[in-house]
Amino acid sequence: MSDYSPSAPSDVAHTLQNDTFLRALLRQPTDYTPIWLMRQAGRYLPEYNATRARAGSFLGLTKNPDYATEVTLQPLERYPLDAAILFSDILTVPDAMGLGLNFVQGEGPRFERTVRTEEDVKKLVVSDIGETLSYVTDAVGQIRRALTDAQGRQRVPLIGFSGSPWTLACYMVEGGGSDDHRTVKSMAYSRPDLMHRILDINAQAVTAYLNAQIEAGAQAVMIFDTWGGALADGTYQRFSLDYIAKVVPGLKREHVGAKVPVITFTKGGGLWLEQIASTGVDAVGLDWTMNLGIAREKVGSRVALQGNIDPNVLFAPPAAIRMEARGVLESYGNHPGHVFNLGHGISQFTPPEHVAELVDEVHRHSRAMRAGQTAR
Repeated sequence: MSDYSPSAPSDVAHTLQNDTFLRALLRQPTDYTPIWLMRQAGRYLPEYNATRARAGSFLGLTKNPDYATEVTLQPLERYPLDAAILFSDILTVPDAMGLGLNFVQGEGPRFERTVRTEEDVKKLVVSDIGETLSYVTDAVGQIRRALTDAQGRQRVPLIGFSGSPWTLACYMVEGGGSDDHRTVKSMAYSRPDLMHRILDINAQAVTAYLNAQIEAGAQAVMIFDTWGGALADGTYQRFSLDYIAKVVPGLKREHVGAKVPVITFTKGGGLWLEQIASTGVDAVGLDWTMNLGIAREKVGSRVALQGNIDPNVLFAPPAAIRMEARGVLESYGNHPGHVFNLGHGISQFTPPEHVAELVDEVHRHSRAMRAGQTAR
């Protein structure tokens, strides 16, 4: 058991049984490469689907701390993952701003109101975002307690998260998901002043929201810039990266005497890796299009790297999954600062037993790499 003592709510003792994930984010030596999966609590797990059915809807699941705690823990019961991630949704922030979030079967998220005019922007409210989203912070505290045994030993760290200002704006302007982001990109080009006002409001909200999660007990936080890669070079910097750079300095980087690492992930952002690393984050997540070895050469020891196996590898036979996992590990090399993950969220159609193969191989092969062995 480690003596690393991250922050904890006042009613929870805070000795971590497994701090490998946090050490890797801080680029400290670890005995093996830690692994967690984006969207690790989700529809590929039958137990998740059973809980969601009891909750009645996706929003019923996310807005109930008991259900959110239950599904957050489910993948940890199946697999020896090195971190838990809060079960929630990035769209809770615009929902708290009064846009009226709902999920339509077969269509995904939809907002009752969009943000496209001067009047729409004036109606956006940032104040008391932590209080408005108290069901999220309540879940954070409850998950921390559930991860902690009677002796005060916490199994693994808990990750909190938010969407990036730009990614949230995409949904707020479009009114839901979009294949081409035509409306939001048209606004960025034709009314950059209005778009910047939306992004500034979002940056304030994201900062307050992540800090509320940290205060509630999140031990690392992640900014999901899912749609940053939809922007052109130059436009990406103005409308996405610059606002991530505004959020990061405002975050609580230490809480109750422990560092709180920050990760950011721009899907399709490999082109801007060095610029993303310069925002002050502790780790940069990469999708599967980037070679980790090249990425590490570009950023050196400035940041940790997270990723980046193709999620579709998990549809291959177990031997192929293990081979691809070894390839990712070896591309990064036997260096501190790597957190293994998928290059994007896990597919709902993934066989759960294939995830077990991946987790086992990452742990097995990275331990052998540390020992200087050939783990074949």
